[in-house]
Amino acid sequence: MRAFVFDGYRQPVHEADVPEPVVGDRDVLVQVEAAGLNHIDERLRAGEFKAILPYRTPVILGHELAGTVIGTGPQVTGFSVGDRVFGRPRDLHIGTLAERIAVDEADLAPSPRSVSTVEAASLPLVALTAWQALTERGGVTAGKKVLIHAGAGGVGAIAIQLAKHLGAEVATTVSGRNADVVRGLGADVVVDYRSQDFVRELSGYDFVLDSLGGENLTRSFRVLKRGGVAVGISGPPTPAFARAAGLNPVVRLAISAMSYRTRAVAARLGVSYEFLLMHASGDQLRRIAELVDAGVIRTTVGATFPFDRTATALATLSTSGMRGRTVVTSPDHTA
Repeated sequence: MRAFVFDGYRQPVHEADVPEPVVGDRDVLVQVEAAGLNHIDERLRAGEFKAILPYRTPVILGHELAGTVIGTGPQVTGFSVGDRVFGRPRDLHIGTLAERIAVDEADLAPSPRSVSTVEAASLPLVALTAWQALTERGGVTAGKKVLIHAGAGGVGAIAIQLAKHLGAEVATTVSGRNADVVRGLGADVVVDYRSQDFVRELSGYDFVLDSLGGENLTRSFRVLKRGGVAVGISGPPTPAFARAAGLNPVVRLAISAMSYRTRAVAARLGVSYEFLLMHASGDQLRRIAELVDAGVIRTTVGATFPFDRTATALATLSTSGMRGRTVVTSPDHTA
């Protein structure tokens, strides 16, 4: 079976012939027709997650997919051969940049009916991240004031739409050229990060979603009112995350030290900071698919690449200024 792998951390991604997936009792065997690409793929290859996601190399990359069910394990009850599905396989079981993959049925959902296979493949990781940040961590409800950084990015664009659906007042940071784009998604307040300081422009917010990390994250605490919540998806991880993930004591100590300054700044300002590493959830994807079919959430695909150019497509993620998601299509994809 054809797949794109890396043989060791910091080693290049390349095509390889790999064994067919082993289908467990609760696994669904999916013919991958399209796979979304994400910065986490490159960060994983670079070794940034070695401490918290201890993959054994070689690793087949790819965190999201859309395709067709071609087989099921004996205990699968929710899917049948021929079903159109999309999903984000759980951590340590990724590998969507391949012709086929076995995915736990709990990580899959029926694809939205109103979008193409390519568009469906662009949704799972970013939509789940936005969903979990806003609903599980942020408790965003009607009337809340929400700041979403990088609103024209993959996570940000979905988060704006979802926050508006939840009834929140939404501010976002983008470059000036994307101002009309995010207004079209529902943003009420748009801050041009190139010419405006969001800390000077905004105050009294209930929630911040930060995808940039570093100083941008700690400065974001200043726009929150006391008791507000900031969720970061670029780090640093927190001791609470380390405990929940069951990491060993040495790693937990290192994570505590890594995030100490960030947590101290938050505590001093009377706000809280949480790190989010999105988890797979077919149930949440079913609800997201409903919102897509209802026209509440829409996605934009900026570029598609054929399967044999996957390595090139991954390399463009960090250099392209293109708006919209990047998706790889399988060799026999036609729709």
